[in-house]
Amino acid sequence: MGAGARNGNIHGARQSRLSVWLGLLVLLPMAGKVFAANSASEFPRPLSSYPAMPGASLWQVLVERVHLAPFNLIATVIFVLAVIHTFMAPAFLRLSHRLAGQKSGAAQGTTDARGQKRFLAEALHFFGEVEAIFGIWVVPLLAAIALRQGWPAAREYVGQGVNFTEPLFVVVIMSIAASRPVLQLSERVMQWAARLGGGSVAAWWFTILTVGPLLGSFITEPAAMTICALLLAERFYRFGPSPALAYGTLGLLFVDVSVGGTLTQFAAPPVLMVAGKWGWGLRHMLSAFGWKAALGIVSANVLYLACFRREFKALASGDANTRTPASAFHGTATRARAPIPVWITVVHIGFLAWTVVNNHFPVLFVGGFLFYLAFVEATEPHQDEVALRPALLVGFFLAGLVVHGGLQGWWIAPVLSRLAEVPLFLGATALTAFNDNAAITYLASLVPDFSGSLRYAVLAGAVAGGGLTVIANAPNPAGQTILSRFFPDGISALRLFLGALIPTVVVMAVFLIFRPG
Repeated sequence: MGAGARNGNIHGARQSRLSVWLGLLVLLPMAGKVFAANSASEFPRPLSSYPAMPGASLWQVLVERVHLAPFNLIATVIFVLAVIHTFMAPAFLRLSHRLAGQKSGAAQGTTDARGQKRFLAEALHFFGEVEAIFGIWVVPLLAAIALRQGWPAAREYVGQGVNFTEPLFVVVIMSIAASRPVLQLSERVMQWAARLGGGSVAAWWFTILTVGPLLGSFITEPAAMTICALLLAERFYRFGPSPALAYGTLGLLFVDVSVGGTLTQFAAPPVLMVAGKWGWGLRHMLSAFGWKAALGIVSANVLYLACFRREFKALASGDANTRTPASAFHGTATRARAPIPVWITVVHIGFLAWTVVNNHFPVLFVGGFLFYLAFVEATEPHQDEVALRPALLVGFFLAGLVVHGGLQGWWIAPVLSRLAEVPLFLGATALTAFNDNAAITYLASLVPDFSGSLRYAVLAGAVAGGGLTVIANAPNPAGQTILSRFFPDGISALRLFLGALIPTVVVMAVFLIFRPG
């Protein structure tokens, strides 16, 4: 086959992929419009229809609500099983990798047997994707609704009873923010800041962990996590820091990214889940959370920099005992590439701005995404392949969370409404370690008549605890994946928790000391 024919096939395949994307995405604005409609069904039972029961204990209130609507208990049991599944995700991944290793070894057995192993390995990997778990458990939930309430109730609940605008927005904004022009612009900003500190290992470390997470408020937390992890791999981890500094840096990264997305109302999943419902705009986020987040990030980074100042000097002089050779680094964060024309970067920023401004209108921001995909195709020499998979996984996670969360208000409302501000703050931080912080804030948004101080407490606590575990914040698995090769024995959950504990306490102190009122 000649070069012309091959180029024609490649171009045809590219056009075919773009056509599929466009065809699918044309349906999304209509889907978002349908999803945003108000449900006329009485399933789930409205919270306002439950009796007030003044003076009753929490247990009595919950028992009465289960008696009035028995499906409440079924839905919550399924939700709890999904949460338990999130803790089992690493075990599924290990089994998947083990089967994949057997499959890639010496070819043995029949073709059918190898095919079955491959299918099982892929299925286990899917069950081990933290972002996919809540979506997976939507299947038994819908089956339970259909069996108990009838299929029309299940169909109406998913089709009209819940709002999927936020998951759609996350998919679009993450895809645009992960583009090469946006990432290179972010890297240049951090490079300029690092040079102000002399360009040393410590200067790069401090810049990445300060500027990068704060940039997450504009390019989204998942994009910030990706950029920061790639730059830390090249500018810090490859020099072989001690385990204490390695885990401390990983914990700082997770905490800083979780907190750094609170300068705006559109970049962090836990903020996205409540900003629209609670009427929080850019001005409120900056005044109530943004400057405190920046203060907490800088304070925690300075503390760690002071504690490990001697080791940073050793790393800068090349006298570290353990050093990873440069050839072991395979990152793509700063590899040499042809410069991107300024006008292309400006257009990408324009698409980001359009998406953010119209974040409550799927017809507009998904329609804009169609034009973005066409623009990427037209400027292909200056673009990477559109990274849809990470964005779709996070969107799938949020969509599954919305479906489950809509059936948990019966118990979360009376529980949270009985907590004072500080206990609620501490409880949200602790719960976040065992579940994604977006789940905590979404459940809190279901509580009617939640006061402003309690809203502040639950969001501040949720983002403060977002670095304690890998599952505490949706972007954490991306950072773990990029940096795991620098931890020969794998990343220890306990050591990660200990590395993140001090910055978590620092951020909590800032949010508590400067809490409103």
